[in-house]
Amino acid sequence: MHGATALQARDLFVQIGKQNLLHGVNVQLPAQQWTAIVGPNGAGKSTLLRALAGLHPRKGWQGQVELLGQPLAAWPVKDRARTLSWMGQNEAVSQELCSYDVVMLGRLPHQPWLAPPSAQDHMVVEACLHTTQAWDWRHRPLAELSGGERQRVLLARALAVQAQVLLMDEPLANLDPPHQSEWMDTVKGLVMHGHTVVSVLHELSIALQSDHMVVMQAGAVLHQGATHDVTTHAALETVFDRRIRIRQIEGMWMALPG
Repeated sequence: MHGATALQARDLFVQIGKQNLLHGVNVQLPAQQWTAIVGPNGAGKSTLLRALAGLHPRKGWQGQVELLGQPLAAWPVKDRARTLSWMGQNEAVSQELCSYDVVMLGRLPHQPWLAPPSAQDHMVVEACLHTTQAWDWRHRPLAELSGGERQRVLLARALAVQAQVLLMDEPLANLDPPHQSEWMDTVKGLVMHGHTVVSVLHELSIALQSDHMVVMQAGAVLHQGATHDVTTHAALETVFDRRIRIRQIEGMWMALPG
């Protein structure tokens, strides 16, 4: 699958009310790699990710989005739900549900209509809660969790889908540095096992550990390419008005104050 494309957008325009959020965006995101979407506030990062997930109302956007070479709209609903997993910001999830049941929602695409969870479903949910270190509060409702704990439960739900492609919008929000590092290790493990991860990140030094980067500014893509490439680093410094500089420290690329 080397060289294959997981997600692609052509001439993508998104408008909400009278505000144009994306202006003719073209992106090609490689399969079996981790892509980080970065840029300053208001660049259109989350809007692009939602469009790639098919979450914008059709009347508010135009263009073409393809998932694994097939138009997103052509995918049967359940097949798409099994193939494309979503973790968004401030997701509307019932605060009364316990963490275990929230993660079990990720197994719905694999279950027949109205069927109870299978032994396999329970096994996957337990494994995902352990992966995100959320097992200890599996019986607690979301309303009782801190922001970081809630975020780890929602990550477990996204992982429970076992989708080929995972989209995550600011997944590191409310996570402390050790858990941010563990999230990165989880993502790298997913890629190693053939999955594709696309994440919107504000944490530039973590984004710089990705395989592929999309640099956005003012609703457009300024640059896309391999994260380690010098042209990617130059684009990243440019969109942040050279207030940062990209340097290698102990073998890792880091974003330092300019």
